[in-house]
Amino acid sequence: MLALGSRGDIQPYVALGKGLRRAGHEVSFITFESFLDLVEQAGLDFYPIRGNAQSLVMGAGANMLALVRSFGSLAEGYAQDLGALIPKLKETELLINQLPLALYGYDLAEKLSIPMLAASVIPLTRTRVNPIVRFPLLPVPGYNLLTYKVAEQLGWQIFRRPINQWRRQVLDLHPIQFLGYFNQLGSERIPVLNGFSPQVVPRPDDWSDHVHVTGYWVPQDDDWHVPDELRAFIESGAPPVFIGFGSMPVNNPEQTTKIVLEALRRCGQRCVLHTGWAGIGEDRLPDNVFKIAYAPYSWLFPRMAMVIHHGGSGTTAFGLRAGVPSLLVPFVFDQFYWGKRVADLGVGPKPIPFGRLSIEGLAEAISIGTSDPEMRQRAAELGRKIQAKDGIGNAVEIIARYSGSALD
Repeated sequence: MLALGSRGDIQPYVALGKGLRRAGHEVSFITFESFLDLVEQAGLDFYPIRGNAQSLVMGAGANMLALVRSFGSLAEGYAQDLGALIPKLKETELLINQLPLALYGYDLAEKLSIPMLAASVIPLTRTRVNPIVRFPLLPVPGYNLLTYKVAEQLGWQIFRRPINQWRRQVLDLHPIQFLGYFNQLGSERIPVLNGFSPQVVPRPDDWSDHVHVTGYWVPQDDDWHVPDELRAFIESGAPPVFIGFGSMPVNNPEQTTKIVLEALRRCGQRCVLHTGWAGIGEDRLPDNVFKIAYAPYSWLFPRMAMVIHHGGSGTTAFGLRAGVPSLLVPFVFDQFYWGKRVADLGVGPKPIPFGRLSIEGLAEAISIGTSDPEMRQRAAELGRKIQAKDGIGNAVEIIARYSGSALD
């Protein structure tokens, strides 16, 4: 398995790897060296890539193009580290690649003469039904499909030169043509495994049989011990709301903290506040706010009255699965898509982009999410449907078919 990104990006794939291991497969996980503990605690073999997602994200901020360029600037380093791993991958039967556009994994699989599955927790496979995430809706014939091709080329042209250099000099493979191999994504040549719920992302009718939607790959932190102070705070009154922006950096965490605290005061709500990479909540906090650095969302979110977060795909999955209303405060890329999906499903208020976050808007959204009985009922019903689907189990069955190594 090959996966790069923040902790929230990596966790679903580690959970999937753990599921494969339970089914009897041997799993090696290639990711940033900073995730050694996360991978090894899941019982997976760890193959490190130099780099740290936090430094990349903090350097780029909430600018998606700057973030892609930050990852792209390290492309030659990724290739060098992956090339050094090839001797260790000789016995590999199947490569599961999380990187968008199947980058690097496509080349490794070709070198090793093994099949590859492209894996994603965001809907990125071409369809005529809707544009790719973050592109606007436009009533123009052919536009939806075109947005995928444009997005593919925007990403590919950043990586094309270092990847083709790697293919020639290290892998001894022919360079890839200018426009890439992306017509093969979602075909028998490159099947796609989507780790999200069909109740949240309806399957487009023009996806092929080689595009799979399994349900969410939800990690469970079974060894985590609940701090007595956190448990006591949650149980000392009505369920609090959760507020946290995960791996998103914030330029002025003090001002953001003031907005959060005043909004909570106005609507009379208690809160579990996650500091995250934003560094919010570092000043003295009132008694109705409990600050955490970490708690497994699978344990925490079902105990909340409402969850408010940045809208990363993994955090969104935890929130919807918990069966409580969600408010998304998107910063970049797919976070806006998930915010709209939450609102369209009626399981949370309309998203508030971080750049427009205000005391009044946040207080109003919290009041809606914690008091609207119909919204709360819809959220609970959706949560039950998501929980009923074994996303990891479904994915393991599909992976075994493609690897030709189905186990009893």
